[in-house]
Amino acid sequence: MRLKSRLAGLVLLTMALCALLALPAGAASETYTTTVLFTHDLHSHFLPQSDGAGGETGGYARLMTALERERAEHPDALTLDAGDFSVGSLIHTLYTTQAPELRTMGAMGYDAVTAGNHEFDHRGTGFAQMLASAVQSGDPLPALLMANYAPAPDNPDGLDIRRAMSAYGTRSYLLLERGGVTYGIFGLMGEQSHEYAPDSGFALADPAESAQRCVDALREQGAQFIICLSHSGTNERKKLSEDEQLAEAVEGIDLIISGHSHTTLTQPIVSGDTYIVSAGAYCQNLGSITLSWTPGGEKELVDYHLTPIDESLPEDREIAALVEQWKEQVEAAYLGRYGLTYDQVLTTSGFSLPTPQSGVQAGSALGELTADAFRWMMEGLQEGSGGPIVAITADGVLRAPLPAGALTTSQAFDVLSMGVGEDGTSGYPLVTCYLTGAELKAVAEIDASVTPLMPEAQLYLSGLEYAFNPHRMIFDRVYEADLYRAYEGERFREEIDDEALYQVVTGMYLAQMLTTVEDRSFGLISLTPKNAAGEPIDDFSQCVVYDGGGNEVKEWYALAAYLQSFGEDGLPEHYARPDGRKTVSDSWNPIQLLRSPGWPTLAALAVLVLAAAGITVLVRALLRRHRRRHRGW
Repeated sequence: MRLKSRLAGLVLLTMALCALLALPAGAASETYTTTVLFTHDLHSHFLPQSDGAGGETGGYARLMTALERERAEHPDALTLDAGDFSVGSLIHTLYTTQAPELRTMGAMGYDAVTAGNHEFDHRGTGFAQMLASAVQSGDPLPALLMANYAPAPDNPDGLDIRRAMSAYGTRSYLLLERGGVTYGIFGLMGEQSHEYAPDSGFALADPAESAQRCVDALREQGAQFIICLSHSGTNERKKLSEDEQLAEAVEGIDLIISGHSHTTLTQPIVSGDTYIVSAGAYCQNLGSITLSWTPGGEKELVDYHLTPIDESLPEDREIAALVEQWKEQVEAAYLGRYGLTYDQVLTTSGFSLPTPQSGVQAGSALGELTADAFRWMMEGLQEGSGGPIVAITADGVLRAPLPAGALTTSQAFDVLSMGVGEDGTSGYPLVTCYLTGAELKAVAEIDASVTPLMPEAQLYLSGLEYAFNPHRMIFDRVYEADLYRAYEGERFREEIDDEALYQVVTGMYLAQMLTTVEDRSFGLISLTPKNAAGEPIDDFSQCVVYDGGGNEVKEWYALAAYLQSFGEDGLPEHYARPDGRKTVSDSWNPIQLLRSPGWPTLAALAVLVLAAAGITVLVRALLRRHRRRHRGW
């Protein structure tokens, strides 16, 4: 028996050794090394921009140089992008007709990209036109991966969009062999990203379920290392960090390249066995991560770094020449109708106007300049109308700063680069409507009360000045509001009539957002945009502002024309800082806290009075009971 047992053990040992020998050489203990070069949220930043400190940042010709240097050190590196590669400069005005973003990324050797919400700023049909233009060019193109985003079943253009996606070769995932390793790569749209693309006409499938489906399919087909291109983002608050939640919910993702939130991660986030990386927005950095790993799932971070794309990098000649071609096409196809050129100097500025600081409510010179431009444009188009006009813009639509020095056409466009008009061309148009005086005060209340809940809703106005205190009852923080008109450098105040109708001018995107205020304020603030007759507006396309030639007046063009109006004199000094049209008080003075109370404050006071009365009654009852007991002693 003992001999038989030994023989059986020897047979099993022999079989095990044979099985190991049958595996590919080193498969049981082989260690692999993977390098991934990555970007996200490039936003058509083909050209360098001022960094506000005397230097420059971005530019695809410099990015190409950084890519070539990394590839020289890591010949088997993958090059990937996590979406929002479009919308952010004048070159994206060629988006639907020339597809410069995908064609340039193809020339730069990108292996794969996914779509972000801004790829749908021209709606689903514009996305399809862009894909068709890319294919028709015959140029090399990166793979486009979209696992959970497709035309909605009720989209009337769904069939045409699907055909364009099919012609491009859009798919859920990609198997890619590089350096002896089979990579599995897939692309995802996040939940918030989908919310930010309300006109896409696309439907979102559950990101985690779609991701797990892709991971399982890729593993079955031999993928050894799984990469997710996610346009979902991360957040300091874990419950809002979609890509961290994705890593926890899905088993088998090795690396997530995280776009959408414009995050710059100086070190990867590690969630379980998944690494999450982000390089920042606007072509500011090229990200690089190198991981050592085994088929058993063990990983070790070998290197992670972000290469700044700045003036220290020389420009790649071929990409620089390609970008110049795009600029020439922009001037011919888009700027010609405005009588402007790409680098035309509109005026000069002795100071920088940064983009608004999120959550800082004290004001923004850039926001105020933009709102003034809208009002100036509207007043010029309606010269002699005489009625007051209030202009509104918001934090979320101001996409780039204005640096000190010469201010050009392209810089004005960069500030207000989002959207598409009813004419099908890039840039949101101005729209005009009417609000009652009471509703104008509610607009100020949105800025005072909704901004802490939704920073991108922070507003900047022209023609209306107001004061609020963040210590007052929410939705009743504004204690003073008046119209004003500027004349010879001075502002003259005018009391608001709550019942009167006042003309308002803003951009299409913000006009549509104003109609959602009631939901976002839990029904406590309500605005109903109206026409001049006081009738509610159902379709803002009927409110677009046109010039004398019948052309849409774009937001960006209103800003460019306003800048141009200052000519050689330059931007007035009062735009160097917020000018006081919005006053934010931090006082705890009871008089200010209770000044001009609205119903939220009155309701809160009523509750306090009732509570105090109840406590008083209770105390008296207890005292009476106590006295009775004393008498009983």
